[in-house]
Amino acid sequence: MARRIAVVLFNLGGPDKPENVRPFLRNLFRDPAIIGAPGLIREALAWFISTTRTKEATENYAKMGGGSPIVPESQKQATALTAALHEHLNEDDEVRCFLSMRYWHPFVAESVEAVKAYDPDEIVLLPLYPQFSTTTTGSSLKAWKDAGGPEARAICCYPEEADFITAHAKLIEEAWEAAGKPDDTRVLYSAHGLPETIIKKGDSYQWQVEQTVAQVNARLPEHLQNHEICFQSRVGPLKWIGPSTEEAIERACQDDKHILLTPIAFVSEHIETLVELDEEYAELAEEHGARGYDRVPALGDKPDFIAALAKITVEALEGDNGLKPPQGKPICPGKFGRCPCLEAGLKQGEAA
Repeated sequence: MARRIAVVLFNLGGPDKPENVRPFLRNLFRDPAIIGAPGLIREALAWFISTTRTKEATENYAKMGGGSPIVPESQKQATALTAALHEHLNEDDEVRCFLSMRYWHPFVAESVEAVKAYDPDEIVLLPLYPQFSTTTTGSSLKAWKDAGGPEARAICCYPEEADFITAHAKLIEEAWEAAGKPDDTRVLYSAHGLPETIIKKGDSYQWQVEQTVAQVNARLPEHLQNHEICFQSRVGPLKWIGPSTEEAIERACQDDKHILLTPIAFVSEHIETLVELDEEYAELAEEHGARGYDRVPALGDKPDFIAALAKITVEALEGDNGLKPPQGKPICPGKFGRCPCLEAGLKQGEAA
């Protein structure tokens, strides 16, 4: 029987022109999943942070043409995923992918209305955040529900999915070869950081990043085994998980290593890769006398990554609506109580 299938791709979003930088930042920092302070305090902090950061952020977006490339990048992924899904599903099935951005257009509420208008038989919520966090996937799932989103199959994470791991490993090796196959290379796996308080409350993000890195590192040859996990994009006065990417770069320079930096938790190019990694950290490496500094591209619409997204989407279509953990079973240890599967009471080997 033919089905009409909607696949909703969650991502952060970004301002599309200079005048939208400040409202984008305010939307980001007023999210209680990002800043857990009481309402009025959170609103005041969001106003303050967005106001003080607008000038610098606008200048950085100007380097990318005035706006973020994250929506066009996500649309390329959606187009590639649609084609890949047609190879896995029945030929009579109809598939449409919808972008659902958390802090700028197309907002989650807009995607909810678009999906309702499409009137699908099945809906799969697919985060473009491979590692779960309450601040990313958790926030997007809540926004979907709050906006009246229909019941759906919700993928929570895929930090160890085989094709996803293969995609990362291939890009790292290709970047090393393009750099001239330098000796004494250290691979820095840089992920977006979080305040320590979020992790201490049971968020599994840092642990899942570590699982991804362990899997990728195991796929690499011996000359790329030297590595370190680090965290970037610190904002505000709170203590963040570490080590910071800045510290890892300085340490690699002290050890006379060629730095090969890969964005392990970002799947598309945006301000934190094109500016923070490519410019700010490259300058830091040069200042500290790095033997060399090269950056591995984000996954984008690489075939292996799209194959990973297609596979987990097809798997999610099995069974009833509800949470769809990797291979049908929760993976997070019990201490991570903010894992949505653990919160829902799912046990190892169970799925909705």
